[in-house]
Amino acid sequence: MKFSDIYNNKKGKHIISYEVFPPKNDMDFSSLYQTIEELKDINPDYVSVTYGAGGSNRDKTLEIASTIKNKMGLEVAAHLTCVNATIQDTDTMLERFKKENIENILALRGDPPQGQENFTQTIGGFAYASDLIKHINKNGDFGIAAAGYPEKHPDAESLDADIDNLKRKIDNGATNVITQLFFNNEDFYKYRELCCKKNISVKIEPGIMPILNFKSVQRMVNLCGAKIPEKLLRELEKNQDNKEAIEKIGIDYAINQISDLLDNEIDGIHFYAMNKSKEIKMIYKALENKIIR
Repeated sequence: MKFSDIYNNKKGKHIISYEVFPPKNDMDFSSLYQTIEELKDINPDYVSVTYGAGGSNRDKTLEIASTIKNKMGLEVAAHLTCVNATIQDTDTMLERFKKENIENILALRGDPPQGQENFTQTIGGFAYASDLIKHINKNGDFGIAAAGYPEKHPDAESLDADIDNLKRKIDNGATNVITQLFFNNEDFYKYRELCCKKNISVKIEPGIMPILNFKSVQRMVNLCGAKIPEKLLRELEKNQDNKEAIEKIGIDYAINQISDLLDNEIDGIHFYAMNKSKEIKMIYKALENKIIR
């Protein structure tokens, strides 16, 4: 079922999805699949599967996405990036997706490989996600999601320019938007309003990452350009050596953040689950009476 069908079937209801990533160790695959089994309790509309850093782990992404779709019976969206990929490489992946019954793609430019500060276009590849989306749209029958950045993409000149780029992605074939993580809802509301002014009318699913490890989230925000609100940051820093306290702070913050989003007519929630199940289920359970399914 493609993204457009998922949303059409859920008119007036919230889309619930989450992201997992390929484990570095092959021995951890069973743990990942156990996590996905446990998260069936939240009845996800789809599960997205990311790449490793620098476009690595494409084969593992495909393997996990295929298992989720064809063996576990859940809808899936596979990530596809421009990093270290020629047009021929992209076409090969599209063919493999088709063979594995994978109907949805989250199309991204992607982050630079480890050790590189800036993204460099691969010779014979794509420079921008909008070009990748245009190619996918012309060369396969896929649902295509684009990434949105409520605090703007780190490489964008301005938020306004970044939203212009999002409009190009949608004009080129993206049917919905999944946002990068953020912690200040006002940033999302401003972003959504600016998108509306640019005549962007597709569904925008806010991406939420519960803070479960302070050092990990610091790395993430440095990479994607997100900001941690000062009050929350002070609380995290004060408790950074207390794992249980950090998890409680992170879970409580996510519950309150999502509750406010639900009060403000969002289209759904995309959890950056970090291959965790217990914490995501706790958050979902706390909000279950507000989520329209």
